[in-house]
Amino acid sequence: MHKTVWMWAAALVLLLSACDPARVYEQNIDLPQGNWQIDNAPVFEFEIKDTTQVYDVYFNVRYNLKYDYYNLYLRHQLYGPDSVQVSSKLHEVLLMDSKTGKPLGNGSSDIYDLQALALDNIKFPKQGIYKLRLTQYMRRDPLPHILAVGVRVATSSEAE
Repeated sequence: MHKTVWMWAAALVLLLSACDPARVYEQNIDLPQGNWQIDNAPVFEFEIKDTTQVYDVYFNVRYNLKYDYYNLYLRHQLYGPDSVQVSSKLHEVLLMDSKTGKPLGNGSSDIYDLQALALDNIKFPKQGIYKLRLTQYMRRDPLPHILAVGVRVATSSEAE
């Protein structure tokens, strides 16, 4: 039954996301046993063709309501086509309202998906393949109840 629900949910997400002209790239990676090891730093590779376009980069997080904290600290490292680091930053992603404890994002039952804006209105200086590495910075290894993480790159709705 549980697998059937996941399959239908995944199919619905694919169907809804297929109609998104702003999306340049999106990928999510399931974490083994819903535990994020510190040394498990997924790398997401995406191609930038238009260097005049302004982009937004989002982090996707799927979490279980058993997660012990209201936030998640992530560090990104972005590398350009020439393997030179373009940016690096520590981010705080709020998964739950700190006052009410209400989960943020979309979900049902005990699993929620959140998409958080991480880098807004950025221009990529060169055409080619960029690599974005995500590392959890919660000082707990492994970090339980984080089920999947991902990255979305989209054209920005704001013009410079």
